[in-house]
Amino acid sequence: MAVEIERKFLFDPAKVPSLPSGHIIKQGYIPAQGATVRVRLKDDKAYLTLKGRAKALIRSEFEYEIPTEDAHAMLNELCVPPLIEKRRYEVMYEGHLWELDVFKGENKGLFLAEIELSSPDEHFALPPWVIKEVTDDRRYYNANLRTLPYTKFKDA
Repeated sequence: MAVEIERKFLFDPAKVPSLPSGHIIKQGYIPAQGATVRVRLKDDKAYLTLKGRAKALIRSEFEYEIPTEDAHAMLNELCVPPLIEKRRYEVMYEGHLWELDVFKGENKGLFLAEIELSSPDEHFALPPWVIKEVTDDRRYYNANLRTLPYTKFKDA
């Protein structure tokens, strides 16, 4: 079974050294009980992802590449609006790959860094651009940012 072990952090984009070109991502969510079903366009590729509920940082994750035409149809017909749009940058820091997401639309102003680990207790160094860990704050899950955008809770 495929698993995801991920931690999330807010980051300060002004403190990140120059970023590579990045990937444009548009994603939506199909309503489901007990799982997250995501459709994602990433540049010129498309993916269908199914995620289980997280338990102590670990959750099942199954991701499949699908035809982009199918993804467009799913985003338009099956996903509940609004869609999540962001640019993702991949940055190596002390042997770990960090994914830095710069959100657009109603989540503009949100700068979220994610790191995937091989075990929940894996040790890693925090980059100087990390501000605060938000792994346990469900508001920062992409599926939840659709229903309660960052611009609605950032100043609360």
